[in-house]
Amino acid sequence: MTIQIRKTGLQIETTLIEGGKAAAVPLRLFSAYAIVKNPWAGQGFVEDLKPEIQASAPVLGELLTKMIIDAVGSGDAVEAYGKSAVVGLDGEIEHASALIHTLRFGNFYRQAVGAKSYLAFCNTRGPANAPIMIPLMDKNDEGRRSHYLTIQTSIPDAPASDEIVVALGASVGGRPHHRIGDRYQDLKDLGQDVANPAGV
Repeated sequence: MTIQIRKTGLQIETTLIEGGKAAAVPLRLFSAYAIVKNPWAGQGFVEDLKPEIQASAPVLGELLTKMIIDAVGSGDAVEAYGKSAVVGLDGEIEHASALIHTLRFGNFYRQAVGAKSYLAFCNTRGPANAPIMIPLMDKNDEGRRSHYLTIQTSIPDAPASDEIVVALGASVGGRPHHRIGDRYQDLKDLGQDVANPAGV
């Protein structure tokens, strides 16, 4: 089954002033989304999601990655990245998860931006105009807190009850006045290591 895409969209946000202080380098956030017919809609409980995952996820991964890269200008310029999916009210959270939690989706983006980190993610269920949250983190350094960011948006007419919104996000830059340090200093102060941050 070929995934049915109703529409796509691109959002670019530029922060010039944060906390009343001008940013030395403006933060640019990019999000690209596709509104698709839920491939499992109307089928009741579907035990095996794999056929539709394999048919749909690569199409969406390739499409949304191209939208982001075209908007940013290059994969190298992307510093932080993430993904999100919101399934309509008649779908399962598993349906949203199925389309983004597969290498058949994410690897298009990873390869395009030269990333090592896993893609930060959010998967939720909601009605039209539900919040779409795309958490971001540095594409190569999971402990770089300056790039812990979240893109928040919504689409007035999506998702319909039988749709899924699938989205990718990117940043060029970190928070304009980041000053909380990074994860590694906390670990050093606490005497813990990266592999066991809670010391358990």
